[in-house]
Amino acid sequence: MENIKPEKITYVSDDLTRLLRDAGYLELCACIQCGTCTGSCPSGRRTASRTRSLMKKVQLGLKEEILSDKELWFCSTCYTCLERCPRGVPVTDVIISLRNLAVKEGYMQEPHIALCKMFYNTGHGVPINEEKWKKLREYHKLNELPPTTHQYPEAEKEIQTLLKSTEFDKLTGVGDYEKKKGEEES
Repeated sequence: MENIKPEKITYVSDDLTRLLRDAGYLELCACIQCGTCTGSCPSGRRTASRTRSLMKKVQLGLKEEILSDKELWFCSTCYTCLERCPRGVPVTDVIISLRNLAVKEGYMQEPHIALCKMFYNTGHGVPINEEKWKKLREYHKLNELPPTTHQYPEAEKEIQTLLKSTEFDKLTGVGDYEKKKGEEES
């Protein structure tokens, strides 16, 4: 990890401290930076993910750097790091908690926002109603559309109602997207 200047450290806020304590922050203090988490991380083999570096930033209280770091989203939540950690640090749980906080504070990656918009608008995170998928399903003698919201359009509205009731639309900016989409069509 690069040298961090003391003036760059913004110590952990009370909210972050409470959140991390609930997710196992006390065990995180036991982290000895051995690198077992990074060495055993399957995502780290395919991405720039360096779990050890992320955990060091947490220990130093680099809140903005943590929440804005795209590496926070590389974790596949397989829990290999926890299973192999010699100190029992619940790294995956800490990462999930940090992701939740990042979303609440507006730090979402564009691909995640796009997936949220697709889910909000179709009930799916993957576009299965495109022509190529329909042809593939037909080739395998399946119905053109699976028994999902694509077959039941009324379910899309139910999903949107549910997502609005949990403020998913506000949290992810989907509400703004709908508004902009409506303005563009005018």
